[in-house]
Amino acid sequence: MTAVTYELIKNDKRSRARRGRVITPHGVIETPVFMPVGTAATVKAMKPEDVSDMGAQIILANTYHLYLRPGHEVVKAAGGLHSFMNWNGSILTDSGGFQVFSLGAMRKIREEGVEFRSHIDGSKHMLSPEKSIEIQNALGADIIMAFDECAPYPADREYVKDSLERTTRWLKRCKEYHKDTERQALFGIMQGGMYKDLRRESAEQIVDLDLPGYAIGGLSVGEPKEIMYEIMDDCVELLPADRPRYLMGVGSPDCLFEGVERGIDMFDCVLPTRIARHGMAMTSQGRVNIKNAKYERDFGPLDPECDCYTCRNYSRAYLRHLFKADEILSSMLMTTHNLHFLIDTMKNIRQAIEEDRFLEYKKQFYDNYGRF
Repeated sequence: MTAVTYELIKNDKRSRARRGRVITPHGVIETPVFMPVGTAATVKAMKPEDVSDMGAQIILANTYHLYLRPGHEVVKAAGGLHSFMNWNGSILTDSGGFQVFSLGAMRKIREEGVEFRSHIDGSKHMLSPEKSIEIQNALGADIIMAFDECAPYPADREYVKDSLERTTRWLKRCKEYHKDTERQALFGIMQGGMYKDLRRESAEQIVDLDLPGYAIGGLSVGEPKEIMYEIMDDCVELLPADRPRYLMGVGSPDCLFEGVERGIDMFDCVLPTRIARHGMAMTSQGRVNIKNAKYERDFGPLDPECDCYTCRNYSRAYLRHLFKADEILSSMLMTTHNLHFLIDTMKNIRQAIEEDRFLEYKKQFYDNYGRF
């Protein structure tokens, strides 16, 4: 028995978009879904209950960061992430691989794993497939990710091929080490860079391991969106239709629509929370930079089409004041709106798929939102 199962509810008649649900030990996740990122066991500037109340069904936490601080043994002693952070919904933890590889000169890749120095204090550590799974087992997430190497963009073919083959070997070690399959589902990650034949090779290798879910990694790493969409076209077709498909690290509105249209079920990204802290909002009329002087006496809501807590109670002028005054409430209110906006958009996407009008909804959204 596996900890996570997928149910297909409906295929869109004019695209590869699909409506489904992912069942985990902590609840049902209606898909397609956007997953807010809570890197250090918290969605920045948000209380867990507020994230839940706005309709978030699953959040992410980061293995690398929680391993370094406070330590996975501390989280385990607290009863796992759900208890530690007071979150009753589903949780997905990434493997820590992306964070380790992004350290650049501070890490060394070996077959055993990756040796790296902490960005906090410079201390030396080794993160291997087994260590990543050990940490994630202690954290207790419903979905855990295999330790992989995310090849940079651009990267030559030989490097990408070596990287994806190492990722497959590491995935086999992750699967071998992971024992609690009834409580935590291990997802594999497809790599292969921007090379379609290598993507196919990676997919064949990971699908052969018969895992409960699969992710597409190594996209949105600096390549033009046109290339990302072209690669994504092929990637989705290579993954099983009866398992959830997860596009890692992608969360701008256009990427959500393009991913859904191609058959992606799950998305995550720090974008909505990060830009909120810098005074940027996603709205039904496009992005709003609350720092702009034109909002100084704008007493209307951030988004007139939005019913989130922020838009119901506060004006653009007040939000601009908070940001200019460097008040913590600015981050809280802007983050509330941005997360609500994406979660609500995904809810509308699900309904549109059910009613066979996904492409119409996509066009309507693009026409209103404007340039991305």
